[in-house]
Amino acid sequence: MANINRVVLVGNLTKDPELRTTPNGTSVCKLRIAVNTRQKDNATGQWGDKPNYFDVTVFGNQAESCSQYLSKGRPIGVDGRLDWREWEAQDGSKRQAVEIIAESVQFLGARGDDAGGGGNQFVPAGATAESADFGPATADDDIPF
Repeated sequence: MANINRVVLVGNLTKDPELRTTPNGTSVCKLRIAVNTRQKDNATGQWGDKPNYFDVTVFGNQAESCSQYLSKGRPIGVDGRLDWREWEAQDGSKRQAVEIIAESVQFLGARGDDAGGGGNQFVPAGATAESADFGPATADDDIPF
């Protein structure tokens, strides 16, 4: 059986992109996105959004484009993989983090449109618009479990 390590997220940038260059000249852009999850508050019975925050790393020409055209609040779609890393901090403690290595980043909404949405649809790499047509969202109240 083959392993699968794939992540597809659509959310909004929580800060401006940070572009750096490796010693060998590769561009690396760090992004942080917020993706909301709908959940029901057991105490009130009301539905609300719970934000989840993810660190995303983009390499190469795409990293430069992200740095040039994206800014805080902009909606994006990310198709990539999870990467776990571990290191020792300056104080000697062991640290670890999981981040997303982007294979593709889709710019959603219009430039300067921090409200999100736009008319664009995110299509993961390798998919066609037809295969990614998920139809209307189903309300969580309609799910039988």
